[in-house]
Amino acid sequence: MFADDVHLDFAAILLILAAVTGAIYLLDVLLWARSRGPGTKPSGPIEISRSFFPVILIVLVLRSFIAEPFRIPSGSMIPTLHIGDFILVNKFSYGLRLPVFHTEVIPLGLPERGDVVVFRYPEDPSKDFIKRIVGLPGDVIEYRGKVLSVNGEAVEIEPVGLYQSADPRHRYATEYQETLNGVEHGILVNPRAPAKDFRYTVPDGHYFAMGDNRDGSDDSRRWGPVPERNLVGKAMLIWMSWDGENNRPALSRIGDLIH
Repeated sequence: MFADDVHLDFAAILLILAAVTGAIYLLDVLLWARSRGPGTKPSGPIEISRSFFPVILIVLVLRSFIAEPFRIPSGSMIPTLHIGDFILVNKFSYGLRLPVFHTEVIPLGLPERGDVVVFRYPEDPSKDFIKRIVGLPGDVIEYRGKVLSVNGEAVEIEPVGLYQSADPRHRYATEYQETLNGVEHGILVNPRAPAKDFRYTVPDGHYFAMGDNRDGSDDSRRWGPVPERNLVGKAMLIWMSWDGENNRPALSRIGDLIH
């Protein structure tokens, strides 16, 4: 465990509430309930703890080990994910980790190229980022002329056409279908943005992550690879989406699996 990994976030608040209400519940069962007369109601804090502890515990377990909801705040993963998408993340894809402390207790798997992954931002672990894994430990990643290569092989892309969006930031973006490790997904490329070519070897225990909006993403090209200990889970599906331009739910996106 790293000291910088522990933050007072929602998971920490849930853990504290579960510990406090659970302790009061246990003390009541073992000690206080015996001293109350028959038919005497427990005090307010005891009654609240007895009522809420099971609920808090269930939410903590589900959120920590099964699935966690996230909201997409930026356009870095367009066209795969849009601003206003609400997604579910599989928390056991890459091993079960303790809430708050993020220590892996049961290893279950590792990311593959093409996975869309939520992770704790390496420069500020209190923030969660979502990107696509394009490089595994030991991979040589190259980006030349806006074409991605992995270990000397160019990743297959097929042009789709101009990206249709009312957002002026995507006015000149071209959409492509990229196939990475058998996973087909859309990417955006802005031909007017500089290419920023690079070559990088991914170190052991780390992963190289890039946004599908290749010219509109802050990712491993700037702040480096993602440490394995920062992994949160694999994005599964969109359970809700809000169309901010038209101020209404984007019903056509609800239920879409994330590839």
